[in-house]
Amino acid sequence: MTKKEAYERIKRAIDRAPRNAYVAELHLQCIKYADVLEGISGREFSENVGLTPAWGTEFVKMRKIVERLKVAGLDTDRI
Repeated sequence: MTKKEAYERIKRAIDRAPRNAYVAELHLQCIKYADVLEGISGREFSENVGLTPAWGTEFVKMRKIVERLKVAGLDTDRI
């Protein structure tokens, strides 16, 4: 999967999320596509998903915990 495809899927998922689950969906999507989006900045993430720059911080936070989740058994392909 390309970065562009990941951005499109993330945008679609958060656009479809209920208003009270928007942040949770964003976090889940960041974890799900962390491998594809490895090495990009929070700012680049925000710009490509169409969010304000502040959401880039959330992306960076989620990316930091992905490896710990994988060690604990998370299979990001099943999200």
